[in-house]
Amino acid sequence: MFISQELRKTNIAEYLLYMWQVENIIRAFDCSLTRIRKEYIARFDYTDEQKEELTDWYGNLIRMMNQEGCREQGHLQINKVTMQTLVELHTQLLASTKFPFYNAEYYRVLPYIVELRNRGANKEENEVETCFNSLYGVMMLRLQKKEISTNTEHAIKEITTFLGMLSDYYKKDKEEGLKFE
Repeated sequence: MFISQELRKTNIAEYLLYMWQVENIIRAFDCSLTRIRKEYIARFDYTDEQKEELTDWYGNLIRMMNQEGCREQGHLQINKVTMQTLVELHTQLLASTKFPFYNAEYYRVLPYIVELRNRGANKEENEVETCFNSLYGVMMLRLQKKEISTNTEHAIKEITTFLGMLSDYYKKDKEEGLKFE
């Protein structure tokens, strides 16, 4: 909760990846708030009040996962909305002539997106989501200490730069408002 609040303000891409990880943490504990409290939250060096806040936050997320039918897989509606907001911003940035660096970065990463889509199960997902799924997949491989090919490392580096740029534009749009015309 504390990390997500900070990331939401500073880096929307990292926030979204973090929230996907939180969804999987909840699933790893069988959507049991009791287990999360005892086996996960208890390990943090937080005050009792902070642990209570965190427990409430996880409890709300579990309730939403149950209500939205994503106990086993999928993403919470709050995360889907964030993704959709990023997709819409991406579309606006590409359509505008005022963001040539974003366009250049997009076309630099596009071959990787096409290749990843061709390998993936969901060929209908949008390009931004393909990028996020790729980053998350590599993050999971690293946590499992699995080998990542040089080509994949290079693609992930480019995708990270691209999503970082999108995230920066998101923040700027929220703080100042972007002019797309």
